[in-house]
Amino acid sequence: MALAINQLIQQKLLSFDEFLAQYGGDNRYELIDGEVFYLEPTGQHEEVAAFITAKICVQIEGAGLPWFVLQRGLLRPSNTGMTAFRPDVAVVDRDELIKEPFWSDQSILTLGSSIKFVAEVVSSNWQNDYARKVEDYAALGIPEYWIADYAGLGGTRHIGKPKQPTLSICTLVDGEYEIQQLRESQTIVSRTFPELKLTAEKVLSANR
Repeated sequence: MALAINQLIQQKLLSFDEFLAQYGGDNRYELIDGEVFYLEPTGQHEEVAAFITAKICVQIEGAGLPWFVLQRGLLRPSNTGMTAFRPDVAVVDRDELIKEPFWSDQSILTLGSSIKFVAEVVSSNWQNDYARKVEDYAALGIPEYWIADYAGLGGTRHIGKPKQPTLSICTLVDGEYEIQQLRESQTIVSRTFPELKLTAEKVLSANR
């Protein structure tokens, strides 16, 4: 299915408005440089995203923060006209939403200041998670970005060889992400959620 869509878009790139009209109501698709990508939300993919969401919600509530978790909303960077990311998990600062031009009518964010944390669960379109989104999320100023590669799909340049399930924790330092790769029983250290007590294995297996 993803292949068929990509072949179609090679013939005609979509603007954001065209994408919104055709795919805006379907949370399985996102737009990158005018090309539509099918996010392939398999069962295990959704389990990992749900596990991260559940653990993050506990941290937000426990700390009494004015944040909430937005799943499958659109992130349209304000400096690009043909891109609309759909993060698997995004932590939104409610106090910043007054600055968002579309929020009152649609679940669309444009400003990095609105987002405190984002996580992507890797599927076959892993290049976007490890390359494009690392660059764009850093440029937006999103403080922390997790790449949950539960099946070890990423290229060896990103997760090493032999490939294995890997959780990459990207922390923003001086405008760029410092990336720490975690596997198995290694403990997660989150700058956004310092009280979080989790290992990479629990996240990547959705604590099965």
